[in-house]
Amino acid sequence: MSMTGDSDPKTNPNPNPNPVTRDSDEHPCSILIVDDQEIFRERLARAFRDRGYDVRTASDCEEAIVEAREDSPEMAVVDLRMPNCSGIDLVKDLREIDPSTRVVVLTGYGSIATAVDAMRFGASNYLSKPADADDILAAFSRAESDPDQATQEYKAPSLARAEWEHINRVLSDCAGNISEAARRLGIHRRSLQRKLKKLAPRD
Repeated sequence: MSMTGDSDPKTNPNPNPNPVTRDSDEHPCSILIVDDQEIFRERLARAFRDRGYDVRTASDCEEAIVEAREDSPEMAVVDLRMPNCSGIDLVKDLREIDPSTRVVVLTGYGSIATAVDAMRFGASNYLSKPADADDILAAFSRAESDPDQATQEYKAPSLARAEWEHINRVLSDCAGNISEAARRLGIHRRSLQRKLKKLAPRD
């Protein structure tokens, strides 16, 4: 596999502690990040590079498949909701190209049940957006320790949790612009600010 970073684990301020890295391989663990939101995608890519990973990115399924065929990643992070692109189909395609590729899918409002379906097609785990690099590494680690997780019964989120996820998804789509997010949500800017100050519901 190709090496894109020259970070030294002894000097890296954020060494990778996650057990998913293959100690027997001299090359850094490779990860493919697939998301149509450039700001979110590049932020994740930078965070994984800082942790010593060999990172590649793709903005849609077609780019992801080209990357995987050229050099299949050990890990992949796939957004389920992308324009003209099925995240579930991409999970299946990545696993067909290389069955050893582990995939975590990212989901937002209204698509957690779809994420569970993606696990049945080969994804290792799923996370609700917004998620950071540590969340994603923890999801891979949980999948390693609990391989039967995909068969567990899906529990629907509460309405409060669903609303919180939806608001954060829209805000992310607006690159953090509260005024634009409020316009898309059809609520007053101050109402949105009040909702954002609340902690995320746990269920």
